[in-house]
Amino acid sequence: MNKSNRKATTTQSRQIVVIGAGNVATHFAHAFSANGDKIVQIYSRTIGAAQCLAEQFGVGYTNNLARLKTDADIYIFAIADDALFDVALDLKLKDKICFHTSGTVAMDVLAPITKNYGVVYVPQTFVKHIAMDYSRLPFCIEATNTTTLEVLQNMAADISSKVYTLDGEQRRYLHLASVFANNFGNCINAIAQQIMEQHHLPFEIIHPLIDETAKKIQYGNLWNLQTGPAKRGDNGTLDKHRRLLTDNPKYLEAYNILTQIIEDNTRK
Repeated sequence: MNKSNRKATTTQSRQIVVIGAGNVATHFAHAFSANGDKIVQIYSRTIGAAQCLAEQFGVGYTNNLARLKTDADIYIFAIADDALFDVALDLKLKDKICFHTSGTVAMDVLAPITKNYGVVYVPQTFVKHIAMDYSRLPFCIEATNTTTLEVLQNMAADISSKVYTLDGEQRRYLHLASVFANNFGNCINAIAQQIMEQHHLPFEIIHPLIDETAKKIQYGNLWNLQTGPAKRGDNGTLDKHRRLLTDNPKYLEAYNILTQIIEDNTRK
């Protein structure tokens, strides 16, 4: 994995077609548009979604691949992983530069479409209506050839200084780690919120605790910063917690698994 320190080099606007109209497509379109590139068309299998995103840029839209513009510079495929395979069978763009945004799908899924393809993966949680500072995001790039790689690196560098070159295997492990950090982390916080609400406790009481936990990432090895009853071997407290969870076997199972993982990694 290499981190690029290249600076933005764009001298003219690139014309971009966005295939997809969901959370990732919306944010990618706004990120590149805000830095000088021109969104020229939106495609989505759902015509209403395509129209909604297209209207934000004043451009055309379609749900028919046969009507996709073929004279753009860049084609962004921000669609569901399974849909990538279907679209690749129906679309031919010769030598146009295309990239997808998936954390797990191999970049050569786009090989039937063009000879110039790659991946721009951003490990972040995207929601359409929540604004984001794109300059703080890491852009992880993979490409089939040097020319395509340079174009994608320059596009990313126009937005952020955090541009990394990864291979496919590294990207898949990055996605796995991101699921643990974000999706599972949010799931754990949602369980905490549910426990609080079920027992008539305002969730805001532990907001500072959650914030402080997130801040720990800047202080080094997180296992060394672990606290709590599992870390200190407080079996009395662990058993009390388990009794409180007897009515919810799945949460109890999760509690026991996480307790064991903490013990295995901190009590050596």
